[in-house]
Parts: sequence; structure tokens; C-alpha cells
Amino acid sequence: MKNKILLFPIAVLALMAGCASVPGKGDPRDPLEGYNRAVYKFNDGLDRAILKPVAQGYDFVVPGPVKTGIRNFFSNLGEPVIIVNDVLQGKGRQAGSDTTRFLVNTTIGLGGVLDMATRVGLPKNNEDFGQTLGKWGVNSGPYLVLPLLGPSTVRDALGRPVDAQLQYTTLVDHVPTRNTGYVIEVIDTRTSLLGASNILGEASLDPYTFVRDAYLRRRQLLVYDGNPPKSKDDLDDEDPEAPAKKPDAPPPEQK
Repeated sequence: MKNKILLFPIAVLALMAGCASVPGKGDPRDPLEGYNRAVYKFNDGLDRAILKPVAQGYDFVVPGPVKTGIRNFFSNLGEPVIIVNDVLQGKGRQAGSDTTRFLVNTTIGLGGVLDMATRVGLPKNNEDFGQTLGKWGVNSGPYLVLPLLGPSTVRDALGRPVDAQLQYTTLVDHVPTRNTGYVIEVIDTRTSLLGASNILGEASLDPYTFVRDAYLRRRQLLVYDGNPPKSKDDLDDEDPEAPAKKPDAPPPEQK
């Protein structure tokens, strides 16, 4: 579910990046902008009418420790997706760490309710099949806003069904249990992003470009593990052909 609703990291990264895009200029990464804006508006309206009020009520009623336990539980359920993508990306050491993390939290952590692994030095990683495709050299393709699911790209959208094969929503056969878990996870995730909604509303004249630019930047950072290749604009800013600045001449010796 962390990959379904991404407003908080999107908002933070957008603030850092400055969100320089201007509406109506035609971003080449977003050739489907007309469609995407319509879907974004639909998603935002649904969020304001239903999901956000429910999340606010949940946040008010449920005690903090309980919310933390629920969040840890669903986070632990997502670990198999991360482990498989570790392997597919050739990250053997990280796969071992994430497997150990999953076993520790599932056993000592009471099914993941307690995040004991982080306490013993096994941090949580973030991998999915969209990132794996990026590691394999597949281009992200156009930016794409998915109904109900939010920001994506064509590559990331194609990766979702693969990841879904390892998620409880596919593996649990009992429909009421599966649906209950899904609803709780959606509400809890939205609750964790209430602060990000305020940032999004206050920090941008055009929330759509705010979300788009930051989402694409975040995904690039994830694919390249925080070290993306420099863009043409970055290289132009460096201007490697510019003549080196000559050092200042030393002052004349005083007689």
C-alpha cells in the first residue's frame, strides 16, 4: 500500500526540488497531461469526500500505539515483495538483510506488530518490480495517473500486477478477511499522510505538477539507489568546456 498512496514523500521531495514546472507548458514526460489531470481531479475529489474524512476520524479515535502496530503489521506483509525484487536486482546482501528482517518481525515482533528488526540494525528497504524494470534498463515511459491508485508511470503500472502476486490481497482466499485488511490498510496509510495533504495544499499553486514532478524525481532516486545519472541540464550547468578560472595574481612584493 505504500506504493499506492505516495503523497508524503512526493510532497517533501517537491518542496526540496522547488517544483519549477509551470502549468500549460507541455512537459515532455507527460504527453497524457489532459487525461492525467482529469483522473487526478477525480481521485482528489474522492479523497476529499470520503477517504480523508474517514482517515481523520480514524486518527482521532485510534490510539497512537495501536496505529503504529497496525502500520508495522502491514509493512511486514509487504516484505516478500521487497525480498523478491532484491534478488531480481542482484542485491544479494540486501536480500539477506531483508529476509532476516522479515523473519525477526514475524516471530519476535509478533507477526510484525512490533518492528524489532529496526531496533537490531536491520533497516527497511524499498524495492518493487517497477524499480526492477528500471534496473534492467526499461525506460519509465510517460507519466500516468491511475484511477484510485494515483501517480505512476507506464513502467510502474506494468510492475504492479507482478508485485501483487506476493501481496496478501492475492494470497488470502477468505474474501471478508482480505477485504477487511485492505480497507484498514488504506485508511491507516491515508491517516499517515494527513500532514502531507496540508503541505501539498499550502506549498503549490498547481498541485498536479507538484505531485507529478516529485513523484518522477522520487522514482528516479529509488531506481538508482539515490545516485541517478546527471541530466543534460545538470551537465549544461556545469559547463565543462568553460575555461578554468585563473588564480588571482599574487600581490607585488613590497620593497
